[in-house]
Amino acid sequence: MAKLTRAFGVLLAGTGVAHFAAPKLFEPVSAIAFPEDTRQWVYRNGATELALGAAITVQRTRKLGLIGLGAYVLWLASRAAR
Repeated sequence: MAKLTRAFGVLLAGTGVAHFAAPKLFEPVSAIAFPEDTRQWVYRNGATELALGAAITVQRTRKLGLIGLGAYVLWLASRAAR
């Protein structure tokens, strides 16, 4: 299970990096929850996903990273539901 969780953290961090490398790919879906200043929100969400992914990857910070991920997912869902 630890290897799977670590792999998920690496994948999430990589997705965060992708927000910076190719922000246009994330703008259509981000615009649903963030219709104003969408590009800035793409970068903010990328930074959040990078930080959470890094936290999940490291055993010492994994629990906090998973708690943060849960909060982040709930927050994104609430933004999209508006």
